[in-house]
Amino acid sequence: MTEWEKAQKGYLYDANYDPDIIDKRTRCADLCYEYNMCKPSDMNKQQIILHRLLGKIKGNIVVTSPFYCDYGINISVGENFYTNHNVTILDAAEVSFGDNVFIAPDCVFSTAGHPLDAAQRNQGLEIALPITVGNNVWIGTHVSVLPGVTIGNNVVIGAGSVVNRDIPDGVVAAGNPCRVIRKITEADRKKYPVY
Repeated sequence: MTEWEKAQKGYLYDANYDPDIIDKRTRCADLCYEYNMCKPSDMNKQQIILHRLLGKIKGNIVVTSPFYCDYGINISVGENFYTNHNVTILDAAEVSFGDNVFIAPDCVFSTAGHPLDAAQRNQGLEIALPITVGNNVWIGTHVSVLPGVTIGNNVVIGAGSVVNRDIPDGVVAAGNPCRVIRKITEADRKKYPVY
């Protein structure tokens, strides 16, 4: 089994010395650099690069630079996907976003974890566990989503949260560690004035 195959199956793998993994990361870093150097008005070029960078794109998306990821090929995004400035996705395992996902500035989605055992960690071993984000999710600024987490549909994650466990459908969740605060209700539809 290759190191990349180990990573995709959730086994410890060598992230630092395997030539195939290094090549994948280098390709991705070059594409991120090219994307982040695009003029904001050159939306056509941005879309071309995003389609080369990300594994799967459904419909129209907006990714505000700067944007960073490790491999790109493990990222899939749904329709009406939006990230604000300075979002990082460490995608050694799959990271999938549903439709209508909005991500505020300075968020991190990290599938990468490292062994607690120092000898394994010093060998360059790490583990990758997938992250799944459902439909109609708003993630506030400075949120970190950790390896292996699933965020349900119709969820709001409050600013500054560290999401280290699964979040169910239809809730507001926040904190460090992130926890469910309350359900989203019909009253929330009437919270803000509509002209």
